[in-house]
Amino acid sequence: MLFIKSVRPSNLIILAALPFIVYLFASSPDYLRSLQAILGVEPGSSAFVPGFLLLSAAFASGIAVLVLSRANVARPRLTIAVTLLGLIATAAILAGDMVHPFIASVVANSVDPFKSDLIVKGVTPRQLTPAADMIVRQVEAWIWPTYALLLVVGLALLAIGNRAAVAAESAARRAGAWLLGVVNGAGLAFIFLIAYIAFASGLATTIRAAIAAYLLAAVLGLIWVGLQKLRYTRSSLIFFVATTFGLAALSAWFLLQPRDNYVLAGTLGGKIGIVTNTPSGLISAVRFGQYEGAPKAETPVRTFVTPQQAIEAVGKKQDVSGALLPEASVPSDWPVIWRTQALNDRDRAAGITFSVVAIIIGLLTLGGFLHRRHPLSIGSEFIVDTIRGIPMLVIVLYVGLPLSGALKDATQGVFDPPNLMRGIVAMALAYSAYLAEIFRSGINAIPVGQIEAAASIGLNRWQTARLVIIPQAFRIIIPPLGNELIAILKDTSLLSILSIRDITQRMREFQSASFLPFAPYNSAAVLYILLTLAAASFVSLIEKKYDVKHR
Repeated sequence: MLFIKSVRPSNLIILAALPFIVYLFASSPDYLRSLQAILGVEPGSSAFVPGFLLLSAAFASGIAVLVLSRANVARPRLTIAVTLLGLIATAAILAGDMVHPFIASVVANSVDPFKSDLIVKGVTPRQLTPAADMIVRQVEAWIWPTYALLLVVGLALLAIGNRAAVAAESAARRAGAWLLGVVNGAGLAFIFLIAYIAFASGLATTIRAAIAAYLLAAVLGLIWVGLQKLRYTRSSLIFFVATTFGLAALSAWFLLQPRDNYVLAGTLGGKIGIVTNTPSGLISAVRFGQYEGAPKAETPVRTFVTPQQAIEAVGKKQDVSGALLPEASVPSDWPVIWRTQALNDRDRAAGITFSVVAIIIGLLTLGGFLHRRHPLSIGSEFIVDTIRGIPMLVIVLYVGLPLSGALKDATQGVFDPPNLMRGIVAMALAYSAYLAEIFRSGINAIPVGQIEAAASIGLNRWQTARLVIIPQAFRIIIPPLGNELIAILKDTSLLSILSIRDITQRMREFQSASFLPFAPYNSAAVLYILLTLAAASFVSLIEKKYDVKHR
């Protein structure tokens, strides 16, 4: 009865309906197949489960020992039991070969299937070649004994430190805590947030995207709030005025570079040859007839790498009858249709970019001068208000497609993040505005007298924020933060528009292949309900932990 009373009412309803849900999925082949497809269960992935569970037990036990051995929550018997569980799991990792299939799957799915020589081509699911598998085994031969040694040393130092007169001040305890925390924390972060999980890849993608986007949004939200709290000073105003004029000068320098001469020569009877790196404005002018004497219909074009290739194509009388070329490379016997000058795209893009940034900073500087606020404070406020006014789907599409494409082109392909990273950044950017308002409201709820009292005892602004403001504000904003966690968990479904194979994308793929009307959608809905209820329960536990008013 006590257990039933401790369960949230909404979770109690789900627990009561859980037997029916389990029976439905177990007895219906359609629901079972849809659940497997949506979860992302790959063929033969059951062989990876033992290794995943052993690693999870070993790493989680190391963290649990660290938490349970703290002086304020000391539980000796439970600590010993968890320690034994971790040691048994570590011994099983060393003694058997159950972990290797999982590690091999992680390595195989972390490389490019088209370029890498580590995997067997054309095999699904991915498999390592015998040579690559041998290399992985050699790495495992020293990494797991090293982990076992670090675990034992950390546990020993922790035990020695706990027997000291003042355990909290023991150097041995601090060393053991750091060792256990870093090693096991890195292991847990790897297997739950980074490693490929072949037996639940769709579910893992959804959870990882939500957690990563939420954490990044929280960091960005704190940055926006921190910028809004900056104080107005005369030196900052002078700095931003100088920056504005400097960027304007750079923009003028790029935009005033010498123009290149181009000639449209030949005839307009066929396609027009365009050479790579020709200014985009000239290409549009040729295609859409934006020059004197141009035809009214759209002119087809064909791209060539060098001017010589375009000239040869015209000479061979193929489907190319003319070309837009630099003036120096135009044959003297070709009839000239149009002659013009243009700035190259690189200088033009740099000039426009610097001019836009200069205008933005100039406007922020002017606003800061008029309202006696720091320019970055006004900029942060503008960002928050703007982001909250744009639909989530628009932000995901904008960041995931045109913005990422522009960054890729600007960096010559060096910066080309995968779709999942684009989606995470888009979600984080969208939610950072809402989290910023939550953080700001929590900070503003702290009485000014406490801040003045902190200043009176000699605390600087950072110490006041860390020791006085943030702990109290955190208790206030736990409920809205939990609400945003649930919202971002559901909104990860929007990432399917970028072909990210999360729960929603796999549901759409399975429904398109099976033509089942209800099973895929019901399965996805049940999964999302379970995830959101788990998140709500987690937030409820945190609320109870920090609810000092009802203790």
